[in-house]
Amino acid sequence: MTEAEPVAWPPAPIRTERLVLREPERRDRPAIIELFTSPEVGTYVGGPRPRDEFERALPEEPDRRPGLFVVELDAAMIGIVTIERRAEGLPRPDAGRVELGYLFLPAAWGRGYAAEACAAALDWFAGARPGEPVTLCTQTANRRSMRLAAKLGFTEVERFDAYGAEQWRGVWSATRSPS
Repeated sequence: MTEAEPVAWPPAPIRTERLVLREPERRDRPAIIELFTSPEVGTYVGGPRPRDEFERALPEEPDRRPGLFVVELDAAMIGIVTIERRAEGLPRPDAGRVELGYLFLPAAWGRGYAAEACAAALDWFAGARPGEPVTLCTQTANRRSMRLAAKLGFTEVERFDAYGAEQWRGVWSATRSPS
């Protein structure tokens, strides 16, 4: 998340009622491999990555970049949340804006962890960059993600076709707080 005034990184771990959002650590590598090679997780993000290729490509030491949070439950990684500025020049209408992203292991689905973690990340961002909006894009076919966007307080800006599917883009700002 680079901008004229960068956000201090990493922040202290963010604690919610059940979760901790923190920087990735070496011990998260097996869960990261599972996350990015899971067929269920890959359904709406271009499919799973081949496990053997991903294992070879993933460094032993984790990528520590601003805006990347590991979501931990009971000392185990269950997903990731990102708040990152979209690269300019991508074929997306929100290039240059900050975007919320998230992926969770299937065992964590349906328990409200994504809503809890994303709301905490948005609260952190609102404190770090008051008034700056955040976007979220998802396939309209991803009903869970569409419900989460509404729950977090994102409002629809547009729909567009990309990657062979209809996409939805919403925007959130600190003036509207998550539910």
